[in-house]
Amino acid sequence: MAIENEIRRLRFENGEMTQQALAERVGVTRQTIIAIEQNKHAPSLEAAFKIADAFAVPLETVFRWSKS
Repeated sequence: MAIENEIRRLRFENGEMTQQALAERVGVTRQTIIAIEQNKHAPSLEAAFKIADAFAVPLETVFRWSKS
């Protein structure tokens, strides 16, 4: 089971936001955003809410639970 996300799509739908710009808004490193975006790292609950807030969307729009 894994947490999947729509971060890459949302970044491009929001003015082609860079990973660095998102990292600065969330308060993490660019490397952390890369790892989350590539599903290599699950974000903390706080980071997940901050990412959703950066895009002004509900948490469920950014992240979903995959049973595969």
